[in-house]
Amino acid sequence: MATSKHWDIFCKIVDNFGDIGVCWRLAKQLQSEHQLTIRLFIDDLNVAKHLIPTLDTSLAQQTIQNITIVSWSTNTTFIHNAQVVIESFACELPPQYLAVMHPDTIWINLEYLSAEAWVDDFHAKNSKRGQLTRHFFFPGFTSKTGGLLREHDIVNTKQEHLLKSSTLPAHDHLNVSLFCYPHAPIASLLTAIANSNQQVSCYVPNSNILSSVAKFFERESLHPGDQLTYKNLTLHVIPFLSQDDYDKLLCSCDLNFVRGEDSWIRAIWAGKPFIWQPYLQTEQTHIKKLHAFLNLYYSDCPPTSKESIFALHDAWLSQEISSPTWQAYLIHLDKIKQYARQQSYTHSQQTDLATKLVIFSEKMIKNIEENKV
Repeated sequence: MATSKHWDIFCKIVDNFGDIGVCWRLAKQLQSEHQLTIRLFIDDLNVAKHLIPTLDTSLAQQTIQNITIVSWSTNTTFIHNAQVVIESFACELPPQYLAVMHPDTIWINLEYLSAEAWVDDFHAKNSKRGQLTRHFFFPGFTSKTGGLLREHDIVNTKQEHLLKSSTLPAHDHLNVSLFCYPHAPIASLLTAIANSNQQVSCYVPNSNILSSVAKFFERESLHPGDQLTYKNLTLHVIPFLSQDDYDKLLCSCDLNFVRGEDSWIRAIWAGKPFIWQPYLQTEQTHIKKLHAFLNLYYSDCPPTSKESIFALHDAWLSQEISSPTWQAYLIHLDKIKQYARQQSYTHSQQTDLATKLVIFSEKMIKNIEENKV
């Protein structure tokens, strides 16, 4: 039987970069901070390469940063399983892998992050699948959940390092990073920024929103290195960034527009104001998730600042950002900055996701061994 020091993580890249972003960070932390041997199965190496630049998409298996990365396809052969298996975001383990699993395998389905109240009750519940037991692990913002993905030193040591290593030019502009889904009201945001009384430098990583940005500037296309100015807006198109470089950008900006899960959490650890765009879901579920987060995260925020935060988030989701909404947020930006720093520190005092996963798996293994005696 494989030891509990060997873990397998399965990642199916459904859309964008959130799945692989979370799985790659988690794999690196489990290896570096908990000395675990990690195999990371990825079904789309071409997308993963955006976040893991040294990845060779032609190889079936390779080792990067002490992580064994395996190209996962319907032809993948599984000889043995790890003692602990993480099925990320209900990606469904392959039947060939399930066939080699044994009843003592610690099978964890790592769910998406949510601040909704029901997460506290559903975290760590399990269900049976034949002789196997599947545990449901919910990341979250309270002590009753699986915690947040966070390296141990990120708020104190790493944030100072990232700030010192900033590559943004020195000027008196407000620095804003923009990373969002294509359906966001990008044109109205850029219009509001351009018409505000604050000069803004907006940094846009190369992604699928560039066509919308190009349309705003009446250009056919945009490419990394392009710089465009309209009224009080100066927009910089930058390359798609590695995770480390993206973290530096978040720490260097005064305000970050983020999306999904990975960039959302990194914005929290950057300790800077941010506007979060949740992944679009049916039946307005994404709006419920947004409001659950805002109500929890900003519960102690001064009422006037909170009002401007909620208004800008709702406008970002409702397809229209007006100049007054943008300006009202800027008026409270200094207070929001203070609150963001405080919240970043507060949440960093909680046990992180990787550590909670290790504690949970060790507890499960201990229970299995005791039941055998």
